[in-house]
Amino acid sequence: MTLLLVHLVLVSAYAGFQWTVRGLVYPQFAEVPEQAFAGYERAHQRRVSVVVGPLFAGQGITVLWLLADRPDGLSPGWVLASGALLAVVLGVTALGAVPLHRRLDAGWDRQAHRALLRVDAVRLAAALANALVVLVAVLRG
Repeated sequence: MTLLLVHLVLVSAYAGFQWTVRGLVYPQFAEVPEQAFAGYERAHQRRVSVVVGPLFAGQGITVLWLLADRPDGLSPGWVLASGALLAVVLGVTALGAVPLHRRLDAGWDRQAHRALLRVDAVRLAAALANALVVLVAVLRG
């Protein structure tokens, strides 16, 4: 059960992080002066990686560990659901957010920013759903 609680902390921390990015960080992109935006974007990418990297790694490790060594009474469906939601987040990040951030590296691009907000809404929904799934799994356990 301890491992499941650690997983809950990690998925909840990521959901909080993603909520902050979606509600605060990305909307502020539009406020950065165009001549300063490329540097701002590159700094954002460096700084955000320090936070999101360990959260992604921790979630990946704990979901794989839970699949390999499930606590008694924990249905594999809960772990598979959490893993699937993490896969959505990682897939949308790799295939959507990362390429859009690369476009923004060159400078302010309103269309790329709008697309990033749409992509990020999917990540946020998956992250919140994952926190809910794991919370329910903990409460049922």
